[in-house]
Amino acid sequence: MQVTLLKAKLHRACTTHAELDYEGSCAIDSDLLDAAGIFPYEQIEIYNVTNGERFSTYAISAEAGSRVISVNGAAAHKAGVGDRLIICAYGRMPEGEASAHKPRLIYLDEANQVTHTRNAIPVQAA
Repeated sequence: MQVTLLKAKLHRACTTHAELDYEGSCAIDSDLLDAAGIFPYEQIEIYNVTNGERFSTYAISAEAGSRVISVNGAAAHKAGVGDRLIICAYGRMPEGEASAHKPRLIYLDEANQVTHTRNAIPVQAA
């Protein structure tokens, strides 16, 4: 059996642009894509912490070092400049390999600078 697991997450990325008339997708600073292990044109899920919107698109590269997070095309209706986003990519693997899997978790500040990284999410306490 195959299972789908979190591959990578950019946690609390800050939207820098929302470009309705740009060809669809989400442009992400290529340094952040590399840090997370997300490929250009890979499907991503975006969870808007600011307004609760959730949507799928694909990643494209923005200039390295720019710290750009640009939600483009129709998805620009779902995120505004300054919104905080969780951007996730998922992967499939055999069930027997799932217990050894470690996602790349990249945590960002309001300027889209990496504050820290992890490969596990702490257990949520009651």
